[in-house]
Amino acid sequence: MYILKTEHSFDSAHFLAGYAGKCANIHGHRWRVEIEVQSEELVASGQLDGMVVDFGDLKKDLKAAVDRLDHALIIEQGTMREQTLQCIKEDGFTVIEFPFRPTAENFAAHFYRTMADLGYDVKRATVYETPTNSAAYEESGVR
Repeated sequence: MYILKTEHSFDSAHFLAGYAGKCANIHGHRWRVEIEVQSEELVASGQLDGMVVDFGDLKKDLKAAVDRLDHALIIEQGTMREQTLQCIKEDGFTVIEFPFRPTAENFAAHFYRTMADLGYDVKRATVYETPTNSAAYEESGVR
């Protein structure tokens, strides 16, 4: 099995609604996202001869997925009062709402699916919310 890995980072703020601890407050992270793609075989002809995928394409696609979250406030839908949310947006701040709690675990699954939807055979997505704490997501099953 051939496995390629690339990574990209973004900075954003979030909070965990309903959490009993300091992460209930708005705070920021330098998130690091690693994507691993896999293949049993290498491409056997053309420009990609001897490759799994073009690293340039893989890096570009991950960067696009990650950059849209850079320097934004990331929240779970419905966890902020509508009036507060509207005021923040009217003041020009970027707020991105997700249908899930913005945890490293949920982001790992999100980036896994995002890259899989682009056609990559994703083995694993790992998201670091600090340099030493990460969550990984991979799907099991027959390929």
